[in-house]
Amino acid sequence: MEPVNAETQPAFGSVLRELRLAASLTLEGLAEASGVSVRGIGDLERGRRTAPQRRTVAALARGLGLSGPGLQRFLDAARAGRDDGYTPVGVRAVPRGSSDFVGREHELTRLTELAVSLAGRRVRGGEGDASTAGAPPVVVAVSGAPGVGKTTLALEAAHRLAGRFPDGQIVVDMRGLDEEAPTPVELMLGVLRALRVADREVLNAGPQGHVHLYRQTLAQRRFVLVLDNARDEAQVRPLLPGVGEGMVIVTSRRMLTGLEGVHRIPLDNLSASATALLTRLAGTESSRAAAAELRRIALLCGCLPLALHLAGHWLATGRTWPGADLADRLAPTAEPWGSMVAGDVRVSATFDLSYRQLSEPAGRMFRRLALVTGPDISAAGAARLCGQPLFDAEDCLEELVEAGLLAVERDRYRMHDLLRIHAGNKLRAEENAGSTARARKALHDWLLSTAIVAGRWYEPGFGAPPDGWDGDVDLSTADKGRAWLQDESANWLSALRAAAAEGRDATVVDVAEALHWFSDQWIFWGHWPEVFALAAGSAERTGDAVAHATQLNYLAWARLACEGRYRDSLVHSHRALALARDADDKRQQAWAHFYIAWAHRKLAQYGTAADHMSRAGRHFEGVGDAEGGLTARHGIALILSESGHGEEAIAAFHRALEYIERERDRLEPHAVDFARIGLHSGMAYCFEQLGRTAEAVLQLRIAVDLSGRSNNIGVQSRELYRLGTLLLGMKRSAEARAVFARIVTLGPAADPKCARDAAVRLDALDADETAARGLSLVENDQPC
Repeated sequence: MEPVNAETQPAFGSVLRELRLAASLTLEGLAEASGVSVRGIGDLERGRRTAPQRRTVAALARGLGLSGPGLQRFLDAARAGRDDGYTPVGVRAVPRGSSDFVGREHELTRLTELAVSLAGRRVRGGEGDASTAGAPPVVVAVSGAPGVGKTTLALEAAHRLAGRFPDGQIVVDMRGLDEEAPTPVELMLGVLRALRVADREVLNAGPQGHVHLYRQTLAQRRFVLVLDNARDEAQVRPLLPGVGEGMVIVTSRRMLTGLEGVHRIPLDNLSASATALLTRLAGTESSRAAAAELRRIALLCGCLPLALHLAGHWLATGRTWPGADLADRLAPTAEPWGSMVAGDVRVSATFDLSYRQLSEPAGRMFRRLALVTGPDISAAGAARLCGQPLFDAEDCLEELVEAGLLAVERDRYRMHDLLRIHAGNKLRAEENAGSTARARKALHDWLLSTAIVAGRWYEPGFGAPPDGWDGDVDLSTADKGRAWLQDESANWLSALRAAAAEGRDATVVDVAEALHWFSDQWIFWGHWPEVFALAAGSAERTGDAVAHATQLNYLAWARLACEGRYRDSLVHSHRALALARDADDKRQQAWAHFYIAWAHRKLAQYGTAADHMSRAGRHFEGVGDAEGGLTARHGIALILSESGHGEEAIAAFHRALEYIERERDRLEPHAVDFARIGLHSGMAYCFEQLGRTAEAVLQLRIAVDLSGRSNNIGVQSRELYRLGTLLLGMKRSAEARAVFARIVTLGPAADPKCARDAAVRLDALDADETAARGLSLVENDQPC
């Protein structure tokens, strides 16, 4: 399918109105047929809502009775301008420029000059010249008070400069004001994921190599990286690339004077540009407001961009308000703001004016969004906070967006820090502790129950949500389950922590159990050790020895796979083994032996590893655990391969493949897909080490085909690169060329390093062919 072009696609509202009229439906008729409110449909048709929720689109399509080309046109209009790709929480692409951006021309000019200096450095040194390869990127620190427009400036600059930085423009929310801000490594992994660095490359780097991989990846790219809302120098410093042709823009309330070699741009209130911003935001409908009144409103807003945007919204939508009336309403209040900076009393008045004009349901939504601990939330989560039907919650959220109190991106709603504080103040003032606790619990219960259903897509014996499940979320496929778990990870993790603190031990164990197999799909999230440590503690408190052993085994896996702490992993797996033996539970004994074997294999203690892996296999057979039996067979093959027993390893890989065919009906499909790729790839390695290159080529071709069928493009690109390199070493240049060319055509889902190296290989092959052709012409031109 061709990508939707937002520039040429008609507006969704226009298409919706056209199709509604063609179906002879009134607004009320379509509302009744679809379940979407009359107001919601009207706002979409008038363009007041331009990015409808997917659930809303599906309901409207059903209400309109669409099918065939009409349905496709409707869906294309809804998708126009929408980014459907997953990006990690706190990491996203730079959005389009703001149509109402004014002022800051001096600052934008300075940022442009710095970007041009990078280009000049490249031209002077020459592409790839060693004199420029070790030069550091340009780092700019933008500082200022809350709401002064630091983020807006950084995003506008990144958008305008995108053409100079073709390899990526990424925003990282540092969440510097949070009590538990993301760790530097967690943020680095998010950037690597956003830059399409494949999980396997991260896995190969190992936990100790993540920093090196991050810096190496950025050193090879021309990028803009916005580190937004940084707490201090210590949080920023690890994320600064050492070398490269990129630009890093850091926003912070602090000057970050401890960072060396940094260009600094302090921001103050807009002052001279404040009236121009108000005029642009207000539009022609409020042109009657005298320039003097607009200046008065700007002063009452402290010339602070965040407050000016809110006032501008009211001038634009409160059609009957003259400027003087608005200015009177903005008179400072006596509301206390604690430790907030000077001028916030005026900002509070602006916030309060917007808040007082909300409908009662939207006001409750605004207050309760202060309970969200993550950086953003979905409409479904917000609905649970307020005990509303989903479509009603969407109307409230859009009312908040329209009022300037909320931002929306990729169907996720986020609130400015100052507005969150204001919402929290209103929540404490207007709702009692009981209603607040019930709202928080409703959100947490929904997050944890949905996490269980989403995670079970990857659990053997579960799969799709049970009949009748309705959590206001589309979890109809495993990929959608994965996307939900990733998008809501900060929120459900917070809910899990709260459940553990409240002693809801059974719930904590249930969540961890449901996410066990899913964790293999997202190894480098960064929080699996905490998840399974919480669950191990909860399981111990329940007095259930088997559950305790199970969660300790999961924790052993997290220490192994996520952190590379092999000896620490052995502490947990040996304890799990002792508990499982006392409880006479063979399955958990098997998994404990498996993790013990894995740790010893990583420590190059192959004899001990083989002994424990064999015990694991026998226990798995005894309890009929098909997935366990497969992993044990794969583990034996890896031990043999890594210890230099190539022929025996090949035989072990074959036995594992035969096991898959024999037990296919009992095996979970995702586990089968991943295992088969690994088994054929492992055999290729063994054959190559034994000098049997033709057989290695055959196994790699199978691994390539399997990864393509399972749509694992990252793995496919790596196996292709191995194949191309092997063919090149066998002097089969034409075949190698075709393989490298295939990698280049795989697109952004391919391993970036493999794609870059494949392009280099292709250039080298072209140069060799040109040189050979020239030599042939010279030789043919020689006299006999």
